[in-house]
Amino acid sequence: MPRVPVPEKQKKAQAAAAKSSAKATAAGAEKAESAVEKRRQYMKKAALYNKQYKAEANTLKSMKLTAQKEGNFFSEPGAKIAFVVRIRGINDVAPKPRKILQLLRLRQLHTGVFVRLNKATLNMLKKVEAFVAWGYPSLSTVRSLVYKRGYLSVKGNRIPISENAVVEEALEKKTKGAVMCSEDVVNQLLTSGEHFSQVAHTLWPFKLSTPNGGIKYKNSHFVEGGDYGNRETLINALLARMI
Repeated sequence: MPRVPVPEKQKKAQAAAAKSSAKATAAGAEKAESAVEKRRQYMKKAALYNKQYKAEANTLKSMKLTAQKEGNFFSEPGAKIAFVVRIRGINDVAPKPRKILQLLRLRQLHTGVFVRLNKATLNMLKKVEAFVAWGYPSLSTVRSLVYKRGYLSVKGNRIPISENAVVEEALEKKTKGAVMCSEDVVNQLLTSGEHFSQVAHTLWPFKLSTPNGGIKYKNSHFVEGGDYGNRETLINALLARMI
């Protein structure tokens, strides 16, 4: 039986489909290769940051030991950043503290933000001290906040930091390629880096849980046995109960 010739139209359609499939395969392979290369870069960055943190900790430790041996007092460098958590609601809030809480983006109970410490922010924190608990977060606390409770504003939407692609989309242009992965975010927040403002403002205010075990007495200062005000490094214990 003679073979029926394939219509010309069908031949063209098959050729176009094959060409499209080849292009898609090539693009997919290129995308996968690019993703692998980016992952390698992010891992190198994370290792470099960890090396940097360890070196700084060792330097501080050796300086303390040197001062102790020589019988001197060692004054640790002041904190560059703070984490501020709102612990009181909307009742009995005067207009000025209310406005400052809005500027800090602390509109709801148990929300928290990172703040760079300078004269202006310290004055703001002083005026809203009765409504917030704040202090100096450690590396492990910053990491826990970013990885467990971190959300970025992407085109006006609240998107969880579930992968590095989200960070890249939200912050690559704003930071001119300096912040591309989650570890970059942690580094900028912890060290008050060059792009701290862009990172802190792109991060959605952290929505935390009610502290495990409750709050003692939110109408008294922390130094008086209460909860509000500056806790310095003891903020880490509070945040561990809220994350």
